[in-house]
Amino acid sequence: MTVLSPSRFLKGALYIALCAGIYASAYEWLVTKDWIRDDYSSCFLVPIIVLYLLWEKRAEMFATPSVVTWRGFFMIVPGIVFFWLGELSGEYFTLYLSSWMVFVGILWMHWGWAKLRKAAFPLLFLLGMFPLPNAVNGFLTLKLKLISSRLGVEMMRLYGLSAYREGNVIDVGFTKLQVVDACSGLRYFIPLLMLAALLAYYYRAARWKRALVIISAVPVSVLTNGLRIASVGILYQFWGPMVAEGFFHDFSGWFIFMASIAILLAEMWLLKRFFPEGAVGGPVHSPDSDRVALHPVTPLPAGSPLRGLLMPVQFATAVLLLGTTLAFSQGINFREHVPPSRALDQFPLSVGEWQGTRTSMEQIYLDALKFDSYAMVDYRAPTGKTVSFYTAYYGSQRKGESIHSPSTCLPGSGWAFEESGETRLPFNASDGQPMRVSRAFMKKGDDQELTYYWFPQRGRTLTNIYQLKLYGFWDALTRQRTDGALVRVITPVYRSEPVSAAEARLQAFTRQIEPVLARYIPN
Repeated sequence: MTVLSPSRFLKGALYIALCAGIYASAYEWLVTKDWIRDDYSSCFLVPIIVLYLLWEKRAEMFATPSVVTWRGFFMIVPGIVFFWLGELSGEYFTLYLSSWMVFVGILWMHWGWAKLRKAAFPLLFLLGMFPLPNAVNGFLTLKLKLISSRLGVEMMRLYGLSAYREGNVIDVGFTKLQVVDACSGLRYFIPLLMLAALLAYYYRAARWKRALVIISAVPVSVLTNGLRIASVGILYQFWGPMVAEGFFHDFSGWFIFMASIAILLAEMWLLKRFFPEGAVGGPVHSPDSDRVALHPVTPLPAGSPLRGLLMPVQFATAVLLLGTTLAFSQGINFREHVPPSRALDQFPLSVGEWQGTRTSMEQIYLDALKFDSYAMVDYRAPTGKTVSFYTAYYGSQRKGESIHSPSTCLPGSGWAFEESGETRLPFNASDGQPMRVSRAFMKKGDDQELTYYWFPQRGRTLTNIYQLKLYGFWDALTRQRTDGALVRVITPVYRSEPVSAAEARLQAFTRQIEPVLARYIPN
């Protein structure tokens, strides 16, 4: 059988040591922060499943000869680039993806394409151990909440219950149910999608059937979560709030997940029953899979032991790249500079003709947003018309701390964006640059609002989350700064006025408030 020579053992140990030094902080965050989140609490099982999948393929893997190739660097080099992008922009998913790319690249370099292809599914499945990027996670959570709420309301109405939905809040007459993040279905959506991939992997059928099983996990998850929300509304009238919390809430989630699995299995049975086909090859276990192919041990190259350790040259090149990355990440002073700033709780309540009343945020939101300071003020003009002002300052937006865009928060409270996009206001900012903001016209029932929001970031005024990430990386690299702020202003569109009047009011307020902000937010 294949023997693990001392040279191979030392090479593997060297790879592990270098990668551990590079990705230690990222994986510490993964284990201690990400995997304890309810939505991703099952991700720790993924590496165990991957090990089992590779163990099943051990005979096939041993039977395929390894071919050292330079092509592995097609993954290693971009992986190192992704490391610096993630390290400097503060996005953990980029670091996770970097580690996966480097790992796959090393295997590709030592195994060759033919052998790597046989482990393609387990290696792709390994990506499931990483939580989604914050922006994608927030977007999915919001969309799933809205869709599940809509489905739940329709199911309640089919039952005969009067139900009205406003964003994520469902009014059933005798009470109001709020579909919070825990009910978005994301914590069941991702495990169900991965389980569907496993079922498709073992499903001995045509590729289109396997693909259908995986794709169908999406509507199945959304449909069953809507059923769960509907059941809470229906049973609430009989058993009260106990059905929306505690044991019943957790049990209903488990039951719905098991029902989703049953639906996928039933789908596979129906496909087999109504679309029969001949024998199809697939990843099935056989007695022969327990037999490990025998291969002669490759003799060590002649010369010094050090030369044997550093051969082939691809290995030496990979070690040099990883070692250089580790040295730069540990040796160069990337200590972040956080400029002094004035506390936003001292933001003035009188701005020109506008007089304000300070408001506060609930602790649950303070814990989630993780900013350094904030101000929430409702300003009123002499005419009685109002503008709601909110700003939050982050001294650092490194890994795990970043600004949340209103484009993902406002729809969750029931507001539908009728119009949205970047616009230039008819005046310059206090630094002389054109004043650009993101503008959104929103409706909720008969109510209408107009909002502007923008992101003051180290002397720049940005308008979307992609600009935040790009300049966050660049300024962390060149200026050792990631501080920044979010500013959002909202005014109602009163029923007695056109939208243009609300637009003029919001522009006039923004013109007055922007120079004041410049005294509180470092440029």
